[in-house]
Amino acid sequence: MGYNSTKDFLKLVDGLADECQLTKDKVNSLLGYVKSIYQSEVESRYNATMFWIGMYIALASVVCILAMVADLLHGFHTRKLWFPCKYFRLNSAFLSVIPIAMKLPMDLGGLPGDVDQVTKLGSMAFMCTMMANLLPCLATMESNDLFSNITALFILVITLVVNVCIQIQIQTGVVSYQEAAQMLKVVLPNYEVKISKHRNTTLATIYVTLLLVLLMLHLSSSLPTLKLRKDIKNYLQRHEKDTRSIANKLLTFEQLQKHVTRYLVMEETGIFPQVITTCYCTTSASGVICVLVTILHAITMSSTVKAIFTNDYDSDYGWSTIVILIVQSIGVVIGTIAPLSRCFATLSFKVMSFEIISKHFKVFEVESYWTEKLHEWKRAKIYIPSPILNAVIMTLKKLILIFCIKFQEGVVVVCNIIALIPFIFMICFSPCFRCWKRSMFTTSSEEWTLGWTVNLERTRDLLPYVALREDKIELILRTLKGLLKSLELLVWRGGEPINLVRLIKHKATDGFHGVKKFVHTDHHRIPSLLSEVHEYPDCWSLAVVTLTTIAVSLPGIEKNEVERLLRSVREGLVYVTLVEKSLNVTDEYKSIQKVAEILWTEVDVYRKWLGHKLQVPVIENKTAGQIVEWFSDTANTIYQVVESNGGGNEDSIHICAKSMYRITKTILLSYNENIEKANPEELFDNLSSMIADIIAACLTNIPQVIVMKCHTSAIEKRKASVNDAARLLGETKRIIETIQRYHIPHMSPYDFPFLDKWGYNP
Repeated sequence: MGYNSTKDFLKLVDGLADECQLTKDKVNSLLGYVKSIYQSEVESRYNATMFWIGMYIALASVVCILAMVADLLHGFHTRKLWFPCKYFRLNSAFLSVIPIAMKLPMDLGGLPGDVDQVTKLGSMAFMCTMMANLLPCLATMESNDLFSNITALFILVITLVVNVCIQIQIQTGVVSYQEAAQMLKVVLPNYEVKISKHRNTTLATIYVTLLLVLLMLHLSSSLPTLKLRKDIKNYLQRHEKDTRSIANKLLTFEQLQKHVTRYLVMEETGIFPQVITTCYCTTSASGVICVLVTILHAITMSSTVKAIFTNDYDSDYGWSTIVILIVQSIGVVIGTIAPLSRCFATLSFKVMSFEIISKHFKVFEVESYWTEKLHEWKRAKIYIPSPILNAVIMTLKKLILIFCIKFQEGVVVVCNIIALIPFIFMICFSPCFRCWKRSMFTTSSEEWTLGWTVNLERTRDLLPYVALREDKIELILRTLKGLLKSLELLVWRGGEPINLVRLIKHKATDGFHGVKKFVHTDHHRIPSLLSEVHEYPDCWSLAVVTLTTIAVSLPGIEKNEVERLLRSVREGLVYVTLVEKSLNVTDEYKSIQKVAEILWTEVDVYRKWLGHKLQVPVIENKTAGQIVEWFSDTANTIYQVVESNGGGNEDSIHICAKSMYRITKTILLSYNENIEKANPEELFDNLSSMIADIIAACLTNIPQVIVMKCHTSAIEKRKASVNDAARLLGETKRIIETIQRYHIPHMSPYDFPFLDKWGYNP
């Protein structure tokens, strides 16, 4: 690193000392400026990196904006005009990104240019809109996460506010540069001072106030959210009775359709807590604040356009401040859409009646859920050994919580007053809102493909599954039609397994006798043999893969038939695996399921079985019966080798060999040891029938899997799980209807998920 200015000055001093014969005192006097020149040069070199820091700030702002845009697109796509916070959320990731975007207001250094000044003010406006967008996501957090994230947001906002207040107080140049402007007036009388000190100070004060108000709204909204999640858990427990009554029944498609519909409505209206927080008066107040911030920022920007085109930026950030200003101004506009829409979403569905209007003007009524948590804390006992200390602490706690309760009530009343602004605005422009509501929420009154109707009276049947409070029922009645339409689209999003349906229709037998043949073939004739190899529980997927391995190895079968069977098994194993992972969850079953997945990849992709290539001359030159015997002998050999080497039941090769040995012996027994006379086409057809029976028997558990997905315990995972249930319902519609046309054995509902139970039932 060179310091040219310092070197040049030292050379100049040396030259003057030689030419002018300066005295030592004069030389020392000149050298006294070296330190200042050196420090200035070092500072300028460090400041050269500030441009890239400015671009980094702009990039962090873009990340936040893109997340807000994603939430907007998701809301419009799903017709949820309360715009749930799916991407832009109050979590550790965005709590790390937001402080980067807020570096300029945090910066204690002065920014003298007009663009620099407005950029700092714009950052505070951007922070206001981001906080308003984050408000509904408070309802998605558990108590511990809510406390930690609110604490982090509190620290961030307070730090920002304190920094700006300090800079306003000591006039560092953040929101004005009064002293610099006065000096410029003296030195350059004709210089135009573009920045209004009073304007910027006033705007900064307003933004600081709004940030504190938004922070109070977050804190106030957190209290009813804690109670809300508890109410939702109790609500879920009440509806778990539905699960216990139908969990182990063979439900028809229509019954599953109704069940999924109910739980999707629960998720979209009440179990999805963001919907409830959207109806809070604090959410409406945040929307009004966003509009105010946008108006203020627009006015500020309008007076700064000339400065932008004249490149009036004088800070070390260079022209990156223009990039930050433009990016964050876009963020202010985009960030206002969701809070404003939430503000009108509830109101726009209300019937314009005198009762509704008068109800909204009861602004001084505070619902109990706002202060219920504070009252619980107030009633809570604190046990301290010292009676005097205990009395003092209890008294202090009571006084503090009384103040908090009154403060909370005051915040709610103020928010109710602020919420009157959009309400009055909506009344004045109600025709426009009716057109907007009609365009966004009107759907056909006809029945759709799956039979969901959208008439308003039918939706009232779903009200017992709506978890919103009674005063929000009108909102739900108007939006249930859109939810049912979304459900229809969701159900048909997945593709139907055509090949699997064809296999079950053409090859499965009534009563799925192939399963019984697989499980319970003539035990009296070979009791010792089966007892030797049956050391692990029967696994649906391993049985299907083993049978398919034999079928695709048979000679004389048309290639199209083999490929059709493989396509059917590929589609079937997707649902078989899903059933096993949902219902057969012991460690022993899991290990066998993993073995089946590995074996299927080997067979399907590489056409191998335990390292032996299928359809090679050593196999192709054999008859169908010889191939079955070859598999039996090879499996027995591998089994004996693994046993002699100390391999256990958990060894994948050991499990695959035992499965093959058992199945081939079953086939040999079914032919009464006359396998040599077996016709390849007939054997292939029999194996295909057994595969179809096993898959069909396994998929009788699909309704139970769908019901289970509707009842995931974790609130945050329930929505995705219910959506999966809806997609699975759409994909398996024809499978469920096809399977239920067959005679299904009379079994205990608890035995259906287990393959070995099917062989012992009529």
